[in-house]
Amino acid sequence: MNKFAERLKELRLEANLSQRDLAKALGVSQPAVARWEANLQTPNIDVLMAVAKFFDVTTDYLLGLED
Repeated sequence: MNKFAERLKELRLEANLSQRDLAKALGVSQPAVARWEANLQTPNIDVLMAVAKFFDVTTDYLLGLED
């Protein structure tokens, strides 16, 4: 699993959110969130920035460039 997939799922579970809840908050579909967490697809830069802002983390953290 790549760092983005791993960290997204970890952050979502820590926030006690379902994939559907997160998708709604980000304005994307639940299957999109599932594909990201399964490392089948990555979000575009705008969505990546929205994920970082939503969880109050950096994009570098999400991408595994910093801890």
